[in-house]
Amino acid sequence: MNIRAILESFIHEDLVDGDSTSALLDKTTIQARIITRQDGIISGTKYVSTIFDMRDCQTHVIIQDREYAHSGDTIMGIQGNAADILSLERTALNLMSRMSGIATLTKQLVSNIPKDVRLLATRKTAPGLRIFDKEAVEDGGGMRHRMNLGEMIMIKDNHISVEGSLECLIKKAQLQKRQFEVEVDTPSDCMLAATLGAPIILLDNFTPDQIQNAILELERVGLRNSVKLEASGGITAENITLYGATGVDYISLGYITNSAPSLDMSLEV
Repeated sequence: MNIRAILESFIHEDLVDGDSTSALLDKTTIQARIITRQDGIISGTKYVSTIFDMRDCQTHVIIQDREYAHSGDTIMGIQGNAADILSLERTALNLMSRMSGIATLTKQLVSNIPKDVRLLATRKTAPGLRIFDKEAVEDGGGMRHRMNLGEMIMIKDNHISVEGSLECLIKKAQLQKRQFEVEVDTPSDCMLAATLGAPIILLDNFTPDQIQNAILELERVGLRNSVKLEASGGITAENITLYGATGVDYISLGYITNSAPSLDMSLEV
């Protein structure tokens, strides 16, 4: 994936007809800085540096990705032509504010679950921003999980509805000799998937009690150690601790990428 081409498309979106206001300025070199107005985990500095570099502006990153920043802290300094810096301001801030907001929310959630339970990003990302959204989750202490449909087989309810048989799809997946995961929404399908040898089972919209009961049943028949369990659906900041205590291996939730509030940032000359 050509990151510079993607970033160039972001710049072009704002400058498709130029910058009518910055064109009024005399050509002069200025110093600017990006500051955060909220506490949080920083993410996206390397991409913002690249954005300014693409217009021959120099940057100096003070607070690195994955580091914690306090309100009022300077994230990076920028030097370059005034018109170039001001033309790139909103594109740079939008990207880093979004990524930092995702990283901050992810960090908060990770701190509320056991260290051996991994928090996964989903594919519920803004079109065109997946690589940035997923990296922000990683900067906050989560995992990217699958980046696209081709990366791993994941058998979901609609696939089962079309095929008509969970067992048939699992057998087809096993013939591919690739990593695969099965989504189930009932305890009986969880047991069936585990019995058939599914290596990862996603427990969709299970309550914490239902998950614990499923784990007890898997342990009873000696299958718990042969399968990884992922909890997903209905998980929020308010109940994630309960889900983390169930004994699952992974927790995935879409709102860390589709609903995280951006971290408030600004560029000051």
